[in-house]
Amino acid sequence: MKPFWLAIERLLSGLAKLALWVSGIGLTLMTVIIFWQVFSRYILNSSPSWTEPFSVLLMGWFIFLGAAVGVRERTHLGFDVLLYFLPTAAKAVLRSISDIVVLAFGAGMIVYGVQLARLTWNTVMPSLAFPGGVGFLPVILGGALVCLFSLERLAGRFAGLPVDADQYATGEEGL
Repeated sequence: MKPFWLAIERLLSGLAKLALWVSGIGLTLMTVIIFWQVFSRYILNSSPSWTEPFSVLLMGWFIFLGAAVGVRERTHLGFDVLLYFLPTAAKAVLRSISDIVVLAFGAGMIVYGVQLARLTWNTVMPSLAFPGGVGFLPVILGGALVCLFSLERLAGRFAGLPVDADQYATGEEGL
């Protein structure tokens, strides 16, 4: 079981790293595009029409991909005060419930993102000439990653692996 789990963990770790790189490149590119928009508007007195919608499109990518990585790395906000007072078994139950809720949210992102992309695919984004549904692709991909990362943690916890931060800190058995 451990070699299989290690391979899955390595694959999903690489996927998270790729998503983080795409997010970082998107944020950087958006910053450069906004700089160009401001420069061309106030210095050249000729603002390009494509900069704002393209920046908004990039923002969707880095927000949803970055949020998915945040789910995997457990860096999202949470209310963990109760977990400090509970035994390990109870913590695992509450964290599993939380992961199931996050999984359901990710599934909702996929389902409703696909619906929105279908509904808007035949429209055209102004100034970009992209299909309107392109704007919902990061929601769908982000939702898929959220589901994958939640399932990874649920499966690891079910297999008895140390997927929770307090298990790493106390050195409990596992991987």
